[in-house]
Amino acid sequence: MTFLSYSQNNEDVLLWRALGHVQNGFYIDVGANDPVEHSVTKAFYDAGWRGINIEPLPAFHEAFKQQRPRDINLAEAAGSSDGSLTLYDVADVNGWASPEREVAEGHRAAGHDVRELTVPVRTLASICSEHVEGEIHFLKVDVEGFEGEVLRGMDFARWRPWVLVVEATVPGSRETNHETWEHLVLDQRYIYAWFDGLNRYYVAGEHADLLRHFSVQPNVFDEFISHHLDKAWSANRAAMRSLKEQEEHADAVRAELHDMIQYAEQLELEKQDMQDQAEQLRQDLAAAHANGQQVTQWANDLEQRLVATHNSTSWKVTRPLRMAGSLIKRLRRPGLARRALLRTTRSEKLRRVLIPILLRYPPLGRRVSAMLQAARHAAPLEIGPGVEVPAELRGLPASVRSVLGDLQRARGLQREPNE
Repeated sequence: MTFLSYSQNNEDVLLWRALGHVQNGFYIDVGANDPVEHSVTKAFYDAGWRGINIEPLPAFHEAFKQQRPRDINLAEAAGSSDGSLTLYDVADVNGWASPEREVAEGHRAAGHDVRELTVPVRTLASICSEHVEGEIHFLKVDVEGFEGEVLRGMDFARWRPWVLVVEATVPGSRETNHETWEHLVLDQRYIYAWFDGLNRYYVAGEHADLLRHFSVQPNVFDEFISHHLDKAWSANRAAMRSLKEQEEHADAVRAELHDMIQYAEQLELEKQDMQDQAEQLRQDLAAAHANGQQVTQWANDLEQRLVATHNSTSWKVTRPLRMAGSLIKRLRRPGLARRALLRTTRSEKLRRVLIPILLRYPPLGRRVSAMLQAARHAAPLEIGPGVEVPAELRGLPASVRSVLGDLQRARGLQREPNE
């Protein structure tokens, strides 16, 4: 399993090499600064450990409260005695806050903004008495030149951290300063183990077996990577996923755009087809309109000619002939004579007119008689005495013969005065 290192100089790698076998260990971090950035304890907290974080700067203390709920987070400084002190904070450089005035003046001289604040101070022995119940597996001290004061406030006879990690250079330089305080730990049966260029490592005499883990610097066999690198890789993986998603989205957009282009082209073809159809319809309508005008003109011309014909003298002169022709056509209709004859025989007035004509024209009388015979009327009635009915007229209906008898009697009456 790859170890993820958060510390500034791989301190947590060396400590994990020596103490990684401990389950649910306990640490004390004096000058904890940030819960993640350059943190010696972050990897151990993630592995299930807990401990005490001593950080007097309010902003960092609040971050520990939020991110390290299992830990004991103290907004105070550690020193040789209980009380308070002035802390000099370098606002633009994380981790340079120091209780040492000389260190602060050096930062000011370098052009940095240094701010002063008063913070409470307690000894490590007092803090341990209040919060520690078991083993302390490691104690890390990084207080920018104030390390000697912190160590003077610790009771190493009662509290025995297995490993000590103490910053051993002048703040911001490679110059070592351990000679001012190293005797405070060596005199308490601690054994010097390692110097990493920034910190000096010490192992409690009763845990001398751990010294073998501090014989070489962190290396490839420790199987670790920096959290910055891991963060960069994670960001790169996230960027690659995002890029892949964007590419997939771009492919989907391109496919959709292709479909839209094809659809637009199809619409354009349909639009062109509709325009062609509309043009053809317009032409057909124009032709129909032209034909309609011709028909209208022809009808108007025909109407004018018809009016002229009706108003002409020849039309008026030939009117009787047309009427006679129409009458002849009607007379030629089948059964017309029979129907006319039947109507005539039913009309008293017509009988009085037609009978003298039939008597004057015997062939016509015979024809009418034959027609009436064919109509199968009722048997003829007896004619009154003194009336002779010609043989050719005996087939007439009784009503006709009755009228004919009346006519004959009237005619006989007319002859007697003339005689």
